[in-house]
Amino acid sequence: MTVDELQAFLDGAFPGPRNGFIVEACDDHHIRMRLPVDVTHSRPGGTVSGPTLMGLADCAAWLVVVAQIGPVALSVTTSLHIDFFRKPAIVDVVAVGTLLKLGSRLAVVDVELCSASATFPPAEGADAFSAPLDSLVAKAQVTYSIPPDRSAS
Repeated sequence: MTVDELQAFLDGAFPGPRNGFIVEACDDHHIRMRLPVDVTHSRPGGTVSGPTLMGLADCAAWLVVVAQIGPVALSVTTSLHIDFFRKPAIVDVVAVGTLLKLGSRLAVVDVELCSASATFPPAEGADAFSAPLDSLVAKAQVTYSIPPDRSAS
């Protein structure tokens, strides 16, 4: 699926107001997404909340799987493990999801969460899926269950 197709699928998958996640790039094994951060994503201490980061990680993992198997809305999270490395400022957060395994029933995705900076995302022509380590705020590993009958979604 293309960036535009993934964005349209995401926007239509959940009822109610848009979640704000933006699909920026994708290829056969990666996705890059952005969350424009504002005060509604913050927590005391002037940082982006953990639930906000987990939601972005989960969404990036889901969409990198969907990009490969097609618009299967009923793929569901079976596991999400996240490590928080540093306190992110109240700036946009970028998620880079890398598909590690795509089986017939399970998919495993690694997601890096980075504070957006002047150097990330990279300039046009550079690797769109590599973030500078000094911007890394959290890393997640997410496992998705893929329904056996994909036509039912």
